[in-house]
Amino acid sequence: MPIPVISIAQMRAWENATWAAGHAEADVIRRVGKALVATALRLTRPGDFILVLSGRGNNGADARATLELFDERRVDTLDVTDPARDFAELETLLALRPALVIDGLFGIGLNRPLDAAWIQFIERINAARRPVLAVDVPSGLNADTGEPLGAAIVAAATLTVGAPKTGLLRPGAWPFVGRLEVTSEVGLVPCPHTGELKWTLPEDFADFPPARPAASHKGTFGHLAIVAGSAGFHGAAVLAARGAQRAQPGLVTLFTDPSVYLPVAAQLQAVMVRSGLPKENPPGEFSAVLIGPGLAAPEISDETKNLARQLWQNSPAPVVVDASALDWLTPDAPPPNAIRVITPHPGEAARLLGFTTAQIQADRPCALHELSKKFGGCLVVLKGYQTLIGRSGGEIFVNSSGNPRLAQGGAGDVLAGFLAGLLAQPALQADALAVTRFAVWAHGAAADRLALEKTNWVIEDLAVAIGTRS
Repeated sequence: MPIPVISIAQMRAWENATWAAGHAEADVIRRVGKALVATALRLTRPGDFILVLSGRGNNGADARATLELFDERRVDTLDVTDPARDFAELETLLALRPALVIDGLFGIGLNRPLDAAWIQFIERINAARRPVLAVDVPSGLNADTGEPLGAAIVAAATLTVGAPKTGLLRPGAWPFVGRLEVTSEVGLVPCPHTGELKWTLPEDFADFPPARPAASHKGTFGHLAIVAGSAGFHGAAVLAARGAQRAQPGLVTLFTDPSVYLPVAAQLQAVMVRSGLPKENPPGEFSAVLIGPGLAAPEISDETKNLARQLWQNSPAPVVVDASALDWLTPDAPPPNAIRVITPHPGEAARLLGFTTAQIQADRPCALHELSKKFGGCLVVLKGYQTLIGRSGGEIFVNSSGNPRLAQGGAGDVLAGFLAGLLAQPALQADALAVTRFAVWAHGAAADRLALEKTNWVIEDLAVAIGTRS
């Protein structure tokens, strides 16, 4: 189940409820230590040197709980009680160039600005440019506001305990948090809190998509239409089609501009490629439609733009709108209960709402709500760091997978195709939100698996990897 994003006060109440129920604090610390070790082992290699920095509070205890659990790593620790006195030893240890620094100096209890000695200590760690794994919250960061209290650790990854803290999702925290991960099974009682923002866990998709029935055929899994590709942008159509194939709908038909028909068709085998637009408007033989990838040439016809609007307003089938086609939509409501999904990145969201990109990023949940309201309560995938999925009413889900190497041209085309390929399958259309959440998570999870294999993977690799179960 997804878990709520909570405040410091809510986390404290959760901890108190756990102690009141008879759970031992030492047991929780031990479990957090095991989770930290598992994460650290994933981030390092056998023989690497790991430096553990621990402070006085529970974060320090969590960090120290790792020391006897490491395998095939060289580990040293520095218990920091006086940053001025311990600064020289920090210098000595950093000179050994640790492969990973575990930051357990301060936790969510820090509520006042750091003094000059602590600021110097933290800035020296940051200046060393060594990868840091922060325990619960990067030291020095306010876990409610996301703002540094004078200085804060710049972490490569943050393993937060129980549930994400509100401040870790705020734009001011992004440069410090790095990749945010959650260790939820640490011996706390079930979370007593709820909220609008929910953090996605990989376990949410343990049985999704459901197994396919043995007695099935192509027609069982639908027929996706993709309208994509134009002069200079034909690759987007190919990537969207390949992403769709990985979702395994029964059939995929790609409609592309006549000027790029040959290079598009030459790269696809099982996908049926047609020159021009569907003859029927909206096309009735398809169980879902994707429109937008690669429709960016200046000479895109009014007929194509009108098709996007007609699909949105009239199609009984699910419609996914991506990229340039987002700009052609009007605020008309689709038919009742129709499945509609838009997939803007922050710049596209800004154009749709008449805001700046900075305004979108400053309050992404609000931007998602406004986009959904403007376009008839549709589902919105607001892409970017910590992608959001939701609509104008109800919960908003924060995606937990993915990494900065997704910042390549074509990544969105693969996602749009994969999502539309899932929504084309009639058996999956009953819960479009679950399908959309899964598509976004699987897209990021594929990028995470690729990053473990090699650092120079390209989007064509993503189009092969998406949907694969590890």
